[in-house]
Amino acid sequence: MCTFCSFKCGFIFFNMVFMASGVALLTIGVLHNPTFQELGEIAGKTLSKIAIVLIAVGSIITVVSILGCLGAFFDNYKLVVSFLCCLIIIILMEIITGAIVYTFYSKMILNPSALANIKGSVNFMDKMKMVISEYSPEKRAAIDRIQEKFKCCGADGPDDWATSVGWEDHEATPDSCCVEKGAGCGKEKDKASKKGCIKAIYLFLGKRLMAVGVICIFLAIAECFGVFIGALFSCKIKQKNYDNMS
Repeated sequence: MCTFCSFKCGFIFFNMVFMASGVALLTIGVLHNPTFQELGEIAGKTLSKIAIVLIAVGSIITVVSILGCLGAFFDNYKLVVSFLCCLIIIILMEIITGAIVYTFYSKMILNPSALANIKGSVNFMDKMKMVISEYSPEKRAAIDRIQEKFKCCGADGPDDWATSVGWEDHEATPDSCCVEKGAGCGKEKDKASKKGCIKAIYLFLGKRLMAVGVICIFLAIAECFGVFIGALFSCKIKQKNYDNMS
């Protein structure tokens, strides 16, 4: 009985940690969703799906961990086995995701233009330049928020505003370009950020992709331990049920 309780406690502890990781991913996805939605508006719909994927993965992990907890609390063999099957599938998905993200991240570091070839982005860099050039009324708010949030200006730099069709004052930049915000600060170009938004977004995505890749690999390794504990616990439940029947 003591051994059974030890496996049960270990299994419940793992599920609590597993659930915490799911809630963390869900929270990160929700917090970053507005930023990725804005990026999607001006740089391609694929980028807007990154936060949605995090929310989906976090939700799945949370639900699966609840399944494991219920199996442990009620000593239900079928629930624990179902949890293990789901966990193995999640591990395989995380390993594949981590490998893909790491590969993509490596290509970005060696060749920044690789970011332009994201499927569905219709060429990230060219689209960004086109949006800045057009500066259409329906996208102005998103562009300004991106420039403020990433402390950047234009696609490649503040000079992009000198050739923008949608921006009338070619001797100035939007106020959202200013390093130190203030009404009419964009009229003085020297106050504008020298960093282009393509580079700023590239760095932002690079850091997040690397973090996601590392988290996926780390979770997969930790979850292997969960499979081991869960398998032993399910055997103990089966043995306990057999003993009770006897």
